[in-house]
Amino acid sequence: MEKLDARIRNHDREIEKMCNFHHQGFVDAITELLKVRADAEKLMGQVTDTNRRLQDAGREVTAQTEEVIRCRIQQRNMATTVEKLQLCIPGKPRKVKVSEGSFCRYYAALKTMEQLENIYIPRVSQYRFCQIMAETLPKLREEIKEISMSDLKDFLESIRKHSDKIGETAMRQAQQHRTFISAVQKQASLGCAKPLNHLILKKKKNKLDTMNVFVFPVQVLTAQDLVDFSPVYRCLHIYTVLGDRETFENYYRKQRKKQARLVLQPQSNMHETVEGYRKYFNQIVGFFVVEDHILHATQGLVTRAFTDELWNMALSKIIAVLRTHSSYCNDPDLVLELKNLIVIFADTLQGYGFSVNRLFDLLFEIRDQYNETLLKKWALVFREIFEEDNYSPIPVETEEEYKSVISRFPFHDAEIEKQPFPKKLPMSQSVPQIYIQVKEFIYASLKFSESLHRSSTEIDDMLRKSTNLLLTRTLSGCLQNLIKKPHIGLTELVQIIINTTHLEQACKYLEDFITNITNVSPETVHTTRLYGLSTFKDARHAAEGEIYTKLNQKIDEFIQLADYEWNIGESDGRASGYLMDLINFLRSTFQVFTHLPGKVAQTACMSACKHLATSLMQMLLDTELKQISMGAIQQFNLDVIQCELFASSEPVPGFQGDTLQLAFIDLRQLLDLFMVWDWSTYLADYGQPTSKYLRVNPSTALALLEKMKDTSKKNNIFSQFRKNDRDKQKLIETVVKQLRSLVNGMSQHS
Repeated sequence: MEKLDARIRNHDREIEKMCNFHHQGFVDAITELLKVRADAEKLMGQVTDTNRRLQDAGREVTAQTEEVIRCRIQQRNMATTVEKLQLCIPGKPRKVKVSEGSFCRYYAALKTMEQLENIYIPRVSQYRFCQIMAETLPKLREEIKEISMSDLKDFLESIRKHSDKIGETAMRQAQQHRTFISAVQKQASLGCAKPLNHLILKKKKNKLDTMNVFVFPVQVLTAQDLVDFSPVYRCLHIYTVLGDRETFENYYRKQRKKQARLVLQPQSNMHETVEGYRKYFNQIVGFFVVEDHILHATQGLVTRAFTDELWNMALSKIIAVLRTHSSYCNDPDLVLELKNLIVIFADTLQGYGFSVNRLFDLLFEIRDQYNETLLKKWALVFREIFEEDNYSPIPVETEEEYKSVISRFPFHDAEIEKQPFPKKLPMSQSVPQIYIQVKEFIYASLKFSESLHRSSTEIDDMLRKSTNLLLTRTLSGCLQNLIKKPHIGLTELVQIIINTTHLEQACKYLEDFITNITNVSPETVHTTRLYGLSTFKDARHAAEGEIYTKLNQKIDEFIQLADYEWNIGESDGRASGYLMDLINFLRSTFQVFTHLPGKVAQTACMSACKHLATSLMQMLLDTELKQISMGAIQQFNLDVIQCELFASSEPVPGFQGDTLQLAFIDLRQLLDLFMVWDWSTYLADYGQPTSKYLRVNPSTALALLEKMKDTSKKNNIFSQFRKNDRDKQKLIETVVKQLRSLVNGMSQHS
């Protein structure tokens, strides 16, 4: 008992702990319930008010509906009374009445014949006229079957003609429904509580549309208004009564399959206009609206399995047709209209219970094609912008012009803003135009993403991917082609580099622009980034490379003007004219480079000096040049001195020390060696890191010395050496031999 009491006390403590633990939650729950009760009472008041207003709005419709019901009942009673009265009129024999009834009321005639055959004729079967009547009844039944079948064929022809009208009506209703829902959603998003006065919500159940349809207050034709379905009803009843319903069902389904194949055959020029697509869709919708009506109005004539089979067959054909014809279309506006038609077409048939997922999958294929047509269109736009650009900074005379430019392009520069008017913006006119056109492309791409039943994240991803294609393929391709055009000079290339720099800086604003449209945060994990930075960097690098190439080409053009007298006895003490013109050209060119990033200008300057030094060295070592006099060496030395003076004048700021002069160090050491004739020092210090002529290659020195040696045979400086100083001639021979041994040693070592 003591243990039991102890256990009871333990359980009591646990129960007390549990109650204490859940007590606050219980109190919070009660508090929340009290709050909810007030909200529930408020909601109940709103529901009651809404119900009252709905009842008030529908009171007139209810009254009219009841009036229509009363009129229908009266009409039916009158028809029944007339029919019964006609049966009571005495006169013609029963056979004549049956014949008359078979023409207008086949079903009633069959019932009458059945009564004659089963009730009346057996009573008077002994009379001969009854036997004749009994023999005639089967023939009358066959005639009724033939007449009803003829009516059915007329019915099939009628719905074939009216399919496009029925489809047009159904698609218009679906479009109005979409418009109404969009307006309601827009009004709800604006927080507007007033009802839409320009829209009327009409809930109507009819033979055309089995779902609730919101329509505008206009007269809408239904399937029964356009087509009389009574022939198919009569024919079905007649064949059912005659016990041949299966034959009728098979015939009807076979004929409808044939009609479906005809409806699905498009016109060859359907892709040329949107009306061709619209007519094609209207016929298909009309066909399946009729089938849906027959499905719900008759029992078993067509089944859901049959309509689904028809729809699957039609859907495969529709997708193949649209995929083929849309591929012919190069107009993005037409592709966009086609997309809108497909969406309405899909929504219409989805309302009748048909699966349309494959159509929306097709829309994604068409979206890629739409983007391709947009890219082609914008390629022409970009090309036109580049052709019309003057590739000079934008001049702004007044503050209004300045505000006009920055309203079209996000440009901010504190130094330029402080400058007085008139002033110039660094980029050319094409930059704001390109920026505006990229935004226009984003808008155009967004139009296709509407109504696709996709989330904001998916739409954001679509926009970013299409914009990336525009930047990395279309705009990048246009920039690359522009840079490669022969008429684009150095000034234009400099401006292109400046333009791409500003466009690269504007990419973040394009990111924000897309974010504002889709309301998808750029920090989302799966958000695609714009590749504009790499696009403009690649274009800028291509332009920089083209600048280096064109500078070198221009230097080559000046070098080709060089006209040295290689056998001259003595230099006139002045630098060559072509070289001075080349240096003046380089000075003026590098002044334009002041707007470029520092490294680009420095690289261009260094590349030009290296190319100039290489060209001069190649000129000296040209294999076609056989003799060089000392006077020519002196003249060449004067030209190289001018190049070194140009390099030391710092044509582009930012070089450290004599970095730029090092481009000519090979030439300088080679010329110093020949001018001073310091072969003993060269040969003694060769291979030493501290050698005065470290950059002079033995093969280069040998080649130039051979050119000077060969002139001894043609009365040049060496002829005097041989006459006046044969010891020095022997020294030259010795130097040549030693240089050759150095060259041979280098080749063996390598």
